[in-house]
Amino acid sequence: MKKKDKKAEQMKLKRRHKEQPGASRRVEPTLARPRPTLYEKPVILIVCEGENTEPSYFKQFRLSSATIKSVGEGKNTISLVQRAGQIANEGFYEQVWCVFDKDEIPDEKFNRAISMAKEKEYGVAYSNQAFEYWIILHFDDHQGGRMHRKDYHKKINKLLKPYNISYDGKNSKLITEDIFEIMNGVDENTRTNRNILAVGRAKRNLKQFSQNNPAKEESTTTVYELVEELLKYV
Repeated sequence: MKKKDKKAEQMKLKRRHKEQPGASRRVEPTLARPRPTLYEKPVILIVCEGENTEPSYFKQFRLSSATIKSVGEGKNTISLVQRAGQIANEGFYEQVWCVFDKDEIPDEKFNRAISMAKEKEYGVAYSNQAFEYWIILHFDDHQGGRMHRKDYHKKINKLLKPYNISYDGKNSKLITEDIFEIMNGVDENTRTNRNILAVGRAKRNLKQFSQNNPAKEESTTTVYELVEELLKYV
Protein backbone atom coordinates (compact mmCIF):
# COMPACT_ATOMS: atom_id res chain seq x y z
CA MET A 1 0.00 0.00 0.00
CA LYS A 2 1.30 3.43 -0.87
CA LYS A 3 2.28 5.71 1.97
CA LYS A 4 -0.40 8.25 0.99
CA ASP A 5 -3.13 5.62 0.79
CA LYS A 6 -2.06 4.18 4.16
CA LYS A 7 -2.36 7.55 5.84
CA ALA A 8 -5.81 8.14 4.35
CA GLU A 9 -6.98 4.74 5.59
CA GLN A 10 -5.76 5.53 9.12
CA MET A 11 -7.67 8.83 9.13
CA LYS A 12 -10.79 7.03 7.92
CA LEU A 13 -10.56 4.46 10.76
CA LYS A 14 -10.05 7.23 13.31
CA ARG A 15 -13.18 9.07 12.17
CA ARG A 16 -15.21 5.85 12.27
CA HIS A 17 -14.08 5.16 15.84
CA LYS A 18 -15.20 8.59 17.04
CA GLU A 19 -18.62 8.13 15.47
CA GLN A 20 -19.28 4.77 17.18
CA PRO A 21 -21.76 5.08 20.16
CA GLY A 22 -20.18 4.34 23.50
CA ALA A 23 -16.70 4.42 22.07
CA SER A 24 -14.15 4.95 24.79
CA ARG A 25 -12.42 8.23 24.56
CA ARG A 26 -10.57 10.46 26.95
CA VAL A 27 -12.83 12.62 29.07
CA GLU A 28 -11.39 15.91 30.07
CA PRO A 29 -11.49 16.43 33.86
CA THR A 30 -13.84 19.07 35.18
CA LEU A 31 -13.08 21.42 38.04
CA ALA A 32 -16.74 22.15 38.74
CA ARG A 33 -17.87 21.06 42.22
CA PRO A 34 -21.02 18.93 42.54
CA ARG A 35 -24.04 20.89 43.70
CA PRO A 36 -24.90 20.22 47.35
CA THR A 37 -27.95 18.03 47.98
CA LEU A 38 -30.53 19.47 50.36
CA TYR A 39 -31.58 16.96 53.02
CA GLU A 40 -34.54 17.52 55.29
CA LYS A 41 -34.92 15.49 58.45
CA PRO A 42 -38.05 13.34 58.59
CA VAL A 43 -40.76 14.72 60.89
CA ILE A 44 -42.56 12.53 63.41
CA LEU A 45 -46.02 13.84 64.29
CA ILE A 46 -47.21 13.08 67.82
CA VAL A 47 -50.81 14.12 68.49
CA CYS A 48 -51.54 14.03 72.22
CA GLU A 49 -54.74 14.04 74.22
CA GLY A 50 -53.17 16.06 77.03
CA GLU A 51 -52.25 19.66 76.35
CA ASN A 52 -49.37 19.75 78.84
CA THR A 53 -47.96 16.50 80.20
CA GLU A 54 -47.42 14.49 77.03
CA PRO A 55 -46.26 17.35 74.73
CA SER A 56 -43.85 18.62 77.39
CA TYR A 57 -42.38 15.13 77.64
CA PHE A 58 -41.94 14.33 73.96
CA LYS A 59 -40.60 17.77 73.05
CA GLN A 60 -37.58 17.14 75.26
CA PHE A 61 -36.26 14.26 73.17
CA ARG A 62 -33.18 15.42 71.28
CA LEU A 63 -33.04 13.57 67.97
CA SER A 64 -30.15 13.89 65.56
CA SER A 65 -31.78 12.45 62.45
CA ALA A 66 -35.46 13.39 62.83
CA THR A 67 -37.68 16.19 64.08
CA ILE A 68 -40.56 15.84 66.52
CA LYS A 69 -43.78 17.78 66.18
CA SER A 70 -45.69 17.18 69.40
CA VAL A 71 -49.09 18.84 69.76
CA GLY A 72 -51.63 18.73 72.58
CA GLU A 73 -55.17 18.83 71.27
CA GLY A 74 -57.33 18.49 74.38
CA LYS A 75 -59.28 15.79 72.54
CA ASN A 76 -59.53 12.11 73.37
CA THR A 77 -59.79 8.72 71.69
CA ILE A 78 -61.86 8.81 68.46
CA SER A 79 -61.90 12.60 68.11
CA LEU A 80 -58.14 12.65 68.66
CA VAL A 81 -57.53 10.09 65.92
CA GLN A 82 -59.72 12.12 63.57
CA ARG A 83 -57.81 15.28 64.45
CA ALA A 84 -54.51 13.49 63.85
CA GLY A 85 -55.72 12.71 60.35
CA GLN A 86 -56.50 16.36 59.68
CA ILE A 87 -53.05 17.50 60.86
CA ALA A 88 -51.33 14.72 58.93
CA ASN A 89 -53.01 15.87 55.72
CA GLU A 90 -51.59 19.36 56.18
CA GLY A 91 -47.94 18.30 55.99
CA PHE A 92 -45.43 15.57 55.21
CA TYR A 93 -44.70 13.23 58.12
CA GLU A 94 -42.53 10.16 58.37
CA GLN A 95 -44.77 8.76 61.11
CA VAL A 96 -47.99 9.74 62.86
CA TRP A 97 -48.67 8.75 66.48
CA CYS A 98 -51.75 9.16 68.66
CA VAL A 99 -51.28 9.42 72.43
CA PHE A 100 -54.34 9.07 74.66
CA ASP A 101 -55.57 7.58 77.95
CA LYS A 102 -58.37 5.33 79.08
CA ASP A 103 -59.50 7.62 81.91
CA GLU A 104 -63.29 7.32 82.19
CA ILE A 105 -63.78 6.76 78.48
CA PRO A 106 -66.33 4.03 77.65
CA ASP A 107 -64.59 0.76 76.81
CA GLU A 108 -66.02 0.51 73.30
CA LYS A 109 -64.93 4.04 72.41
CA PHE A 110 -61.41 3.48 73.74
CA ASN A 111 -60.94 0.22 71.86
CA ARG A 112 -62.44 1.67 68.70
CA ALA A 113 -59.99 4.57 68.75
CA ILE A 114 -57.07 2.13 68.90
CA SER A 115 -58.50 0.17 65.95
CA MET A 116 -59.13 3.35 63.94
CA ALA A 117 -55.56 4.56 64.42
CA LYS A 118 -54.12 1.21 63.38
CA GLU A 119 -56.36 1.12 60.31
CA LYS A 120 -54.84 4.44 59.29
CA GLU A 121 -51.39 2.98 59.99
CA TYR A 122 -50.79 5.42 62.83
CA GLY A 123 -48.80 4.42 65.88
CA VAL A 124 -50.80 4.23 69.11
CA ALA A 125 -49.30 5.09 72.49
CA TYR A 126 -52.20 4.51 74.87
CA SER A 127 -52.20 4.20 78.63
CA ASN A 128 -54.66 2.47 80.89
CA GLN A 129 -55.36 4.38 83.03
CA ALA A 130 -53.23 7.46 82.31
CA PHE A 131 -49.94 8.64 80.81
CA GLU A 132 -48.42 9.22 84.25
CA TYR A 133 -48.26 5.45 84.65
CA TRP A 134 -45.41 5.53 82.13
CA ILE A 135 -43.53 7.94 84.40
CA ILE A 136 -44.03 5.66 87.41
CA LEU A 137 -42.49 2.70 85.58
CA HIS A 138 -39.17 4.57 85.41
CA PHE A 139 -38.87 4.42 89.17
CA ASP A 140 -41.13 1.65 90.41
CA ASP A 141 -41.58 -1.92 89.22
CA HIS A 142 -45.34 -1.72 89.31
CA GLN A 143 -46.74 -5.03 88.12
CA GLY A 144 -50.41 -4.40 87.63
CA GLY A 145 -51.97 -3.91 91.05
CA ARG A 146 -54.88 -1.53 90.71
CA MET A 147 -54.01 2.09 91.40
CA HIS A 148 -56.41 4.88 90.50
CA ARG A 149 -55.02 7.56 88.22
CA LYS A 150 -55.97 10.24 90.77
CA ASP A 151 -53.22 8.80 92.95
CA TYR A 152 -50.60 8.77 90.22
CA HIS A 153 -49.20 12.23 90.95
CA LYS A 154 -48.87 11.39 94.66
CA LYS A 155 -46.98 8.24 93.75
CA ILE A 156 -44.73 10.15 91.36
CA ASN A 157 -43.87 12.79 93.96
CA LYS A 158 -43.05 10.10 96.49
CA LEU A 159 -40.66 8.59 93.97
CA LEU A 160 -39.15 11.97 93.11
CA LYS A 161 -38.71 13.13 96.71
CA PRO A 162 -35.11 11.82 97.03
CA TYR A 163 -34.17 14.10 94.13
CA ASN A 164 -35.72 17.23 95.69
CA ILE A 165 -38.04 17.87 92.78
CA SER A 166 -41.78 17.43 92.33
CA TYR A 167 -44.41 16.93 89.68
CA ASP A 168 -47.38 19.31 89.65
CA GLY A 169 -50.05 16.84 88.71
CA LYS A 170 -52.95 19.17 89.48
CA ASN A 171 -52.08 22.46 87.80
CA SER A 172 -49.29 22.77 85.24
CA LYS A 173 -48.93 18.99 84.70
CA LEU A 174 -45.60 19.56 82.97
CA ILE A 175 -42.74 17.12 82.66
CA THR A 176 -39.98 19.58 83.47
CA GLU A 177 -36.42 19.31 82.23
CA ASP A 178 -35.32 18.14 85.69
CA ILE A 179 -37.90 15.34 85.76
CA PHE A 180 -37.04 14.33 82.20
CA GLU A 181 -33.32 14.10 83.00
CA ILE A 182 -33.96 11.91 86.03
CA MET A 183 -36.28 9.67 84.00
CA ASN A 184 -33.40 9.17 81.57
CA GLY A 185 -30.78 8.74 84.27
CA VAL A 186 -29.28 5.61 85.81
CA ASP A 187 -31.11 3.68 88.49
CA GLU A 188 -28.96 3.48 91.61
CA ASN A 189 -29.94 -0.08 92.48
CA THR A 190 -29.76 -1.83 89.11
CA ARG A 191 -27.18 0.49 87.47
CA THR A 192 -29.44 0.45 84.42
CA ASN A 193 -30.82 3.37 82.46
CA ARG A 194 -34.34 4.11 83.74
CA ASN A 195 -35.71 4.36 80.23
CA ILE A 196 -34.60 0.80 79.58
CA LEU A 197 -36.19 -0.31 82.86
CA ALA A 198 -39.49 1.39 82.01
CA VAL A 199 -39.60 -0.17 78.54
CA GLY A 200 -38.95 -3.64 79.94
CA ARG A 201 -41.57 -3.28 82.65
CA ALA A 202 -44.19 -1.95 80.24
CA LYS A 203 -43.58 -4.84 77.83
CA ARG A 204 -43.85 -7.41 80.62
CA ASN A 205 -47.07 -5.94 81.97
CA LEU A 206 -48.65 -5.86 78.52
CA LYS A 207 -47.77 -9.50 77.88
CA GLN A 208 -49.91 -10.49 80.86
CA PHE A 209 -52.98 -9.74 78.72
CA SER A 210 -54.33 -10.96 75.40
CA GLN A 211 -54.43 -7.32 74.13
CA ASN A 212 -57.82 -8.08 72.60
CA ASN A 213 -59.59 -5.71 74.97
CA PRO A 214 -57.18 -2.88 75.96
CA ALA A 215 -59.93 -1.04 77.84
CA LYS A 216 -59.99 -3.81 80.46
CA GLU A 217 -56.23 -4.27 80.69
CA GLU A 218 -54.94 -2.29 83.68
CA SER A 219 -52.23 -1.26 84.29
CA THR A 220 -50.73 -1.10 80.81
CA THR A 221 -49.16 1.39 78.45
CA THR A 222 -47.81 1.25 74.91
CA VAL A 223 -45.96 4.54 75.24
CA TYR A 224 -42.80 2.43 75.26
CA GLU A 225 -43.38 1.65 71.56
CA LEU A 226 -43.22 5.33 70.68
CA VAL A 227 -40.19 5.91 72.90
CA GLU A 228 -38.32 2.99 71.32
CA GLU A 229 -39.09 4.45 67.89
CA LEU A 230 -37.84 7.91 68.86
CA LEU A 231 -34.61 6.50 70.28
CA LYS A 232 -33.77 5.12 66.83
CA TYR A 233 -33.24 8.73 65.70
CA VAL A 234 -31.08 9.88 68.62
